[in-house]
Amino acid sequence: MKTDILRRAILAGVLATSGMIGITATTPAHAQLIVKDPTNYAQNVLQAARALQQVNNQITQIQNQATSLVNEARNLASLPFSSLQQLQQQVEQTRQLLNQAQRIAYDVQQVEQAFTGRYKGAALTGTDAQMVANANARWEDSVGAFEDALRVQAGVVGNIDGARSAINSLVSASQSATGALQASQAGNQLLALQSQQLADLTALVAAQGRAQALESARSAAIEAEGRERFRRFRGN
Repeated sequence: MKTDILRRAILAGVLATSGMIGITATTPAHAQLIVKDPTNYAQNVLQAARALQQVNNQITQIQNQATSLVNEARNLASLPFSSLQQLQQQVEQTRQLLNQAQRIAYDVQQVEQAFTGRYKGAALTGTDAQMVANANARWEDSVGAFEDALRVQAGVVGNIDGARSAINSLVSASQSATGALQASQAGNQLLALQSQQLADLTALVAAQGRAQALESARSAAIEAEGRERFRRFRGN
């Protein structure tokens, strides 16, 4: 009796074990559990974040380089306005007025020759006819010098309107300059304008000084001639 019971228990255990093995063998592959490693996942996320940060840094560098190139382009841009041609024309006009000086020009040799022949020495002690001719020549020198001075004055005054227009344009251009080169060019043109105005002032002073010098020389020559005439009258 006990032997039958033991046999039945062994048989039941074997059947149970066989059934479990069959179930395990026939279980589909997709029904098995998937095992994930948290450490590996965290490392992948960290690598992706670092890659994204590198990309952002590269984008920032490219943006900075683009901004630098734009600034360099602005610094190298030329000023759209130039007054140099106008200033050169004004200087040339003043120079032509000086070159048109009558009688005694702005030349050292001509001045020496004129004073030797009409203002001193034998010119003041010649015959009465020579003295009269020299006095008339000196008068013409003075009149011509005063006329030349007035013409130079008129030319300088005429340049004032052009200078004012150039100043307005240059100041406006300098205030709207987008780069260092434009600001520098505007400053250089303002300096050129000042040089042109100084040239006009120099020409004006020279013309007035010439006229006053010739008139003073004429007055001195008249005084010398008066003494010579008095000496001759007293001798006679």
